[in-house]
Amino acid sequence: MASFLQKLFGRGSGSGNEELAQLSSLGADMHSHLLPGLDDGAETVEHSIELLRELRDLGFRKLVMTPHVMGDFYKNTPEGIREALARMQTAAEEAGITDMVLECAAEYYLDEWFAGKLEAAEPLLSFGGDQRYVLFETSYMNEPFNFADTVFQLKAKGYRPVLAHPERYTYLYGRFDELKKIRQSGVLLQVNLNSLSGYYSPAARHVAEKLIDAGMVDMVGTDTHHRRHTHTLRTKVLPAGYLKKLLALPLLNSSL
Repeated sequence: MASFLQKLFGRGSGSGNEELAQLSSLGADMHSHLLPGLDDGAETVEHSIELLRELRDLGFRKLVMTPHVMGDFYKNTPEGIREALARMQTAAEEAGITDMVLECAAEYYLDEWFAGKLEAAEPLLSFGGDQRYVLFETSYMNEPFNFADTVFQLKAKGYRPVLAHPERYTYLYGRFDELKKIRQSGVLLQVNLNSLSGYYSPAARHVAEKLIDAGMVDMVGTDTHHRRHTHTLRTKVLPAGYLKKLLALPLLNSSL
């Protein structure tokens, strides 16, 4: 372990252990795209296992993998997602990775197809057991007209809505009070860890830090699609000044 940490951080294992333990305290990553061949994340089972090893080395021991469900692009179904999970679980066992709990949910895109699923009472892939968390995202640039109605329907059907990476929605930039209202309406907010490094944009980093300062982050995820994401986690997020402040919040990851 010491040699690994020395290579990872380029300094003594003492400080490395401290930083790695911080990320390990999360226990679960509830947002990633490791299930093979379903979206713009891992393309093959081999790629999935590579990323799985990376996240295990970062300290995670449970992954809730959340492929995109989008009417125009990724028409994934609960059955197809569960089949991909079963393939990955088998591959992980064959690769000797037996200390990771692998589960699946989905990252639903708020579009007309999602509205149709809610109206038809189609079962959604949730996580967190009886908590029934449902992860959803919106367009990055265009404010959805049916946001409030979607949240109402999700809650009415017994789900707890979780908004993925609110720091990345440009239509909310300069509207921090709107984020407060969204959370007050019962929507949990999930920040991407890589936002702390400015990976997506300086503006996304600024909003993420503002959410942390306000104590408005409920969950964090890696949103891992490829090794660039795990590389950034190792090299830029672990040393980030805001990481300790983020992990001091009462995050729900460890309860998943």
